[in-house]
Amino acid sequence: MGATANDATAPGRTIKASEFKAKCLKLMDEVAESGEEIVITKNGRPVSRLMPYRGKPQMAFGRNRDNIRILGDIVEPMPAEWFEDADHREGDLF
Repeated sequence: MGATANDATAPGRTIKASEFKAKCLKLMDEVAESGEEIVITKNGRPVSRLMPYRGKPQMAFGRNRDNIRILGDIVEPMPAEWFEDADHREGDLF
C-alpha cells in the first residue's frame, strides 16, 4: 500500500478506491491521528487525497492583543527631554 514506483509525487500511502470505500471511517481516524495523508487511486491512477484537517491560520492582525499592553498616551507627542537625549545619542546609532 505504499507509493507506486511510477508515481514519485504521491506522498505517503496509496490505497485503491475499492479498499478505501470498505475502510473509509477507519482510514479517516488513522489520518487524523497520524497526520499522514493517503492518496486514493482508481485503475492505478491517483484521483483523490485524504489528508488531516487543519484549521484556517489566524490572521496576523490582532494575534498578540492579549500579550501587549499600552502604557500611557500613545497619541500625545513625546516630551522635549526625549528629543534632547536622542540628539546626544545620534552618533551612537550608526
